[in-house]
Amino acid sequence: MQNRSFYVKSYGCQMNVYDSQKITSILESKGLKNKLDPKSADLVIFNTCNIREKAAHKLYSDIGRVNKLGLKKTIAVVGCVAQAENSEMFRKNKSIDIVLGPQSYHLLPKMLDDLENNFKQINTDFIVNEKFDYLSEQMRPQGVSSMVTIQEGCDKFCSFCVVPYTRGPEYSRSIKSISDEVKLLSQKGAKEIVFLGQNVNAYNDKSSNNDAKLSDLIRAISEFDSVKRIRYTTSHPINMDEELIQEHKNNMKLMPFLHLPVQSGSESILKKMNRKYDPDFYRRTIDRLKKAKPDIEISSDFIVGYPGETDQDFNDTLKLIDDIEFTQSYSFIYSSRPGTKSSTEADSTPISVKKERLLVLQEKLKKIQYSFNNEFCNKTVKVLIENQSSSNPEYFFGRTPFMQSVYIKSNDLVPGHEKDIDITSCNHKSLYGTC
Repeated sequence: MQNRSFYVKSYGCQMNVYDSQKITSILESKGLKNKLDPKSADLVIFNTCNIREKAAHKLYSDIGRVNKLGLKKTIAVVGCVAQAENSEMFRKNKSIDIVLGPQSYHLLPKMLDDLENNFKQINTDFIVNEKFDYLSEQMRPQGVSSMVTIQEGCDKFCSFCVVPYTRGPEYSRSIKSISDEVKLLSQKGAKEIVFLGQNVNAYNDKSSNNDAKLSDLIRAISEFDSVKRIRYTTSHPINMDEELIQEHKNNMKLMPFLHLPVQSGSESILKKMNRKYDPDFYRRTIDRLKKAKPDIEISSDFIVGYPGETDQDFNDTLKLIDDIEFTQSYSFIYSSRPGTKSSTEADSTPISVKKERLLVLQEKLKKIQYSFNNEFCNKTVKVLIENQSSSNPEYFFGRTPFMQSVYIKSNDLVPGHEKDIDITSCNHKSLYGTC
């Protein structure tokens, strides 16, 4: 594989970005050169997401664009779409050479070697423990804010979600392996650690004597002097146990911001989704968090137009948004995924109605987010400086404890430092300031 080059494109979630970084480290350790453009790469890798239908469509469009370059490329499709579609991918597009599930990335170098025998390669086995044992040896700098996958898979089986089928059952890494990775990242400049997982607050290290939970891991990592901030995403409401809530109260390195997807504010829709809680349970969970940490802010995910959603169901969601006042959010029209329970449910709501509902919901969320950001204008806030703008060196980028993006006009800030920034203006997405 010496003297070969590769290009990696990621789709979807932060976990895919993390996995792509690991893939890059693996291939670089084997002597391959990382390229920023597929035109100049021998190997093109698409690290896919299967949460929404458009992601799979975009993949095949991107493969078509690579083929139009007129140059022979080795094409590898890895990740959740590869896991879901499996060998069917070879039938859909004959230019695909490798299909590799999200638990088998460490096998990529061997599969590339085996391609020399002109056999297409596929592996979609669930071997997550082997994957993490191997990937923990591969490390490259991520930057000031660095992601660490601590948990993969899901046992919840929400009726709309493919994750249990593409990522497998819940699996948690040991605190020791995570600590070793954080130590290396901190030596390479990381000041903020973001724990990742499909159900990150379901983390449970069974290798320890007392089945360590996420709160135990957070306490362990907060002992690193070089780590200034800790975050985690994405959480499930039913896994917000009292120990984790109290960690938000007691641990100053754990940031006062939590992404806690609710999906809907309707009791009947949540039941259809198999979310295992109702809106009142979600409200009580937020109340417990606010009681423990009064300044904590909440973000969420929303699915609009789930099969059978009525006007009243949608209004219940708007009411929940008014009650909680989410300061950030992600919202989408329901996308049917093959193999999920919801894909078999009758759906008579016109797409025009779904689009109108999404617009109403997003406008409400945007106003709340702008109102929250506006509260910081003409105030000073502590910002972790992440990088200097490459396009405009007069500006630096950082984030507040509440995950707000901040653009700072300055010529002497240092990435990795926390700095008091005077906020001068804002929009619903970002803050702007000086120091």
